Amino acid sequence: MALTPSAWAADAERYLRHVKALAAPEMKGRGAGSPELETAARYLADQFREAGLEPLNGRSWFQPFQVTTGAKLGPQNALEVTSGDRSEGLHAGVDYVPFSFSGRGGASGGVVFAGYGISAPEYEYDDYTHLDVKDKLVVVLRHEPQEFDDKSKFLGKNLTRHALFINKAINARNRGARALLVVNDQHAHVKEEDLLAKFGSTQGPEDAGLPVVQVKAVVVDRWLAPSGGSLKTLAEAIDGKLEPQSMAVASLQLRLNVDIERALTTVNNVAGLLRGASDEHLIIGAHYDHLGLGEQNSLAPAMAGQVHPGADDNASGAAGLIELARLFTAQRRSPGRSILFLAFAAEEIGLLGSSHYTARPLLPLDKAVAMINLDMIGRLRQSKVYVGGVGTGSTFKPLVEEAVKTTSFQVDYSAAGYDSSDHMSFAMRQVPVLFFFSGLHGDYHKPSDTWEKIDAPGTARLLDLVYEVAGRLDRAAERPQYVRVTDPGAGRASGSAGGYGPYFGSIPDFGQVETGVKFGDVRDGSPAAKAGLKAGDILIEFGGQPVKNLYDFTYALRSKKPGDQVEVKVLRDNQPLEVKVTLEQRR
Repeated sequence: MALTPSAWAADAERYLRHVKALAAPEMKGRGAGSPELETAARYLADQFREAGLEPLNGRSWFQPFQVTTGAKLGPQNALEVTSGDRSEGLHAGVDYVPFSFSGRGGASGGVVFAGYGISAPEYEYDDYTHLDVKDKLVVVLRHEPQEFDDKSKFLGKNLTRHALFINKAINARNRGARALLVVNDQHAHVKEEDLLAKFGSTQGPEDAGLPVVQVKAVVVDRWLAPSGGSLKTLAEAIDGKLEPQSMAVASLQLRLNVDIERALTTVNNVAGLLRGASDEHLIIGAHYDHLGLGEQNSLAPAMAGQVHPGADDNASGAAGLIELARLFTAQRRSPGRSILFLAFAAEEIGLLGSSHYTARPLLPLDKAVAMINLDMIGRLRQSKVYVGGVGTGSTFKPLVEEAVKTTSFQVDYSAAGYDSSDHMSFAMRQVPVLFFFSGLHGDYHKPSDTWEKIDAPGTARLLDLVYEVAGRLDRAAERPQYVRVTDPGAGRASGSAGGYGPYFGSIPDFGQVETGVKFGDVRDGSPAAKAGLKAGDILIEFGGQPVKNLYDFTYALRSKKPGDQVEVKVLRDNQPLEVKVTLEQRR
């Protein structure tokens, strides 16, 4: 029976139903490790089944893997204060609270007040000048000096990176401190109540490498009283002349124990196969997780605790994956190459689903002719579409341009395949990638990213374009060859945030390593490449400072400047290797 024309085009109404189902309030934002994420996984599997796909192993649609999805306070948290012959036990959650990124275990010893806990040579300020904190427990103020002074060397109310809790922790740890205790600022300008940060609300690595807690100001003022000081007078003295007021706290001993239980949860990639005549295959993917109730990744922090529905990010892409599966199976014939439809979990916490797949592929990666990624495709404006990765496949640019000719889209092309989405995991494994994206907007990572704002007719037209591009890749006699792309914007994905500053040139592999930062790739012509570093190396030391995680690397890199020569230590095939890297200006 002949197919009607509509069977060959994406259905906007049907597409929007899938977006609404995935971004419904009862899905609670599909956070990694949540029951609602598993509900979404089952929904995708059901839709793949109804579309006529088959599970890869003939039994299950799921590829399970474990992720760390949270933490909770254990029963053994304790903070005991001894001053002279008097001891006092403080209460967790009332007098103090650990940070979720705190190291676990005990720390005891003398106490040092280290101002704001900042070392900022660019502002000619260092709270640790002439201060020995080795084996001490260090108390620091929360923000940074002269926060309310428009003439400050710092940025005033626009706090710098030095105010981040994790950066204060890394600075103290690298100087030999046994623990860090943070306290809210106390001076005349501060009007807020002295509240402890909610456990789990602050961003950081899984383990900062030392215990880190926040303590109530009234408690710390009791500790400082015998020395004749207070948090208010010390803060005002620092702010007045921008001079450190760090000191040892006399006759005070602390015994701290931090007990945090990490939550390991099994999540699932969802995979469905349309089997073809060839042993080669095309991958079309999209992540289906989002931020849950916002927590620490929300861009509307005042709304943390509310559902972040993630309609555009990325119910739009996951719904597009379902619709494309229906379009291909509607042909009622086997494609030349197989097509693997992959829905990834845990993208929002580090591309973990796609990293897991590329490390343990269900089909051989050397048989993958291309990977097409759909991430945030639901909010077209003025028919503008972004297509990334066109330089990674030898045939991509003319193929996509030819497909676009019959559409009204205005396409913005980029050559590289290292944007922060799931296709990056495939590009690092030398699979050619294409990335379809409709652009950022003001609702990104906020509760306001709702299904009503999705442009379903526009997205249906975009899916028709993706369908055409994928069909051309399926029918092409010769598969595209992977091409390494030197990105003219090099430096933006180099193991630290974008912006000005020194450029190193590595691209992190977001798969788990026990300690250090594994390089997924190293950009051609970058400082790291010139020094002989390469993909697979694990960075463990940078400029004499230990690197346990990406936060350590970012902190160490930002403490340098372009032109600095830095001694770098990596593990290559489990053997240490030391090189010198000359940093360049980030572009």
